[in-house]
Amino acid sequence: MAWKRRQLYNYTIQACFVAYIVQAIGNNFAPLLFLTFQSAYGIPLSKITLLITFNFCIQLLIDALSARFIDKIGYRASVMLAHICSAAGLVLLAVLPELLPDPFAGLLLAVAVYAVGGGLIEVLVSPIVEACPAKNKEKAMSLLHSFYCWGHVGVVLLSTVFFSIFGIENWKILAIVWALIPAANCFLFWKVPIYSLLEEGERGMSLAELLKSRMFWLILVLMICAGASEQAVSQWASTFAESGLGVSKSMGDLCGPMFFAVLMGMSRALYGKYGEGLPLELCMKLSAGLCIVSYLVISLSPWPILSLLGCGVCGFSVGILWPGSFSIAARSIPRGGTLLFALLALGGDVGCSFGPAFVGTVSSLARGDLHMGILTAAIFPAAMLAGCLLLTFALKRRRDLKAARA
Repeated sequence: MAWKRRQLYNYTIQACFVAYIVQAIGNNFAPLLFLTFQSAYGIPLSKITLLITFNFCIQLLIDALSARFIDKIGYRASVMLAHICSAAGLVLLAVLPELLPDPFAGLLLAVAVYAVGGGLIEVLVSPIVEACPAKNKEKAMSLLHSFYCWGHVGVVLLSTVFFSIFGIENWKILAIVWALIPAANCFLFWKVPIYSLLEEGERGMSLAELLKSRMFWLILVLMICAGASEQAVSQWASTFAESGLGVSKSMGDLCGPMFFAVLMGMSRALYGKYGEGLPLELCMKLSAGLCIVSYLVISLSPWPILSLLGCGVCGFSVGILWPGSFSIAARSIPRGGTLLFALLALGGDVGCSFGPAFVGTVSSLARGDLHMGILTAAIFPAAMLAGCLLLTFALKRRRDLKAARA
């Protein structure tokens, strides 16, 4: 019976792995087509790039508003809705620009639909995995988040191969093909068991209770710093590759963001496979320290190739910061429920938005010097390290108080 139960929740975890691939498809497929949208529909590139901002704004809105909605209709219905939106958005991406008088409005509507799916996946998948009766949840959480990285790499590589063989003018066919993945995973979520984060009869914390928790605020800051540390470099890695190595835009994407994503996924997968027995808080402190070093290498190295290697090291170093913060939150605030994960996802996405914007602003003030922007942004991993040290102190103090009461 125990074996059968374990096999069932393994299916649940595998469905969650695929869900992060679905989110990666939504976030990374359309940007590959920006120049195609420009030439096919006559839309200025400056306007097309607003699709990225719009996508993440919708996801931030879902992070902020979804907790009560999810608790009302349940996790199964919510995660199936997320996949339906993701599949529908990809199909609409191929259809709406041709149907509507304004192709850009069609693109915006399609992005809005799959952004709802991506935002729901961000809020839902981590608590679903956390609720599974697995032994080492930190390992499962780290491995889970590695699948976003593999999804990112797979979308870029497989789409590039498809465009090379069949021509980029057939991108609509590929959009439909990608939509089959969320459609199939929706069916899987219909069948797999989904467990509750809370014990039967237990009530989750209210927003007021969470906001009074010092531990919540500390972990929220960690999530913001994790998102900012990750994206401040990831979003500019292509520019480093292009300007420093003098390669094409396509090759820059392969050498920059994909190099970053592969090493980030590798660090999450390694912790997921071999992390049992390694203290999570210690690994996060070491990772934050390595991240600071990578920022210094990127910004201060006189050799472009070393700066590019620094981008890869940064990807490796930030790998466990986001899933690790989720795991510590679930362990430290066990009654947090859906609301806790929604607010942490919101904080992480705020960091993901603020980090690259901070680098761009500082670089502009420094007359376009991207190295200065990255150097100044080292404040994010430094704050992450300080927060991890403070977290260790807070957890030790909590354990000592429990021991004294016992």
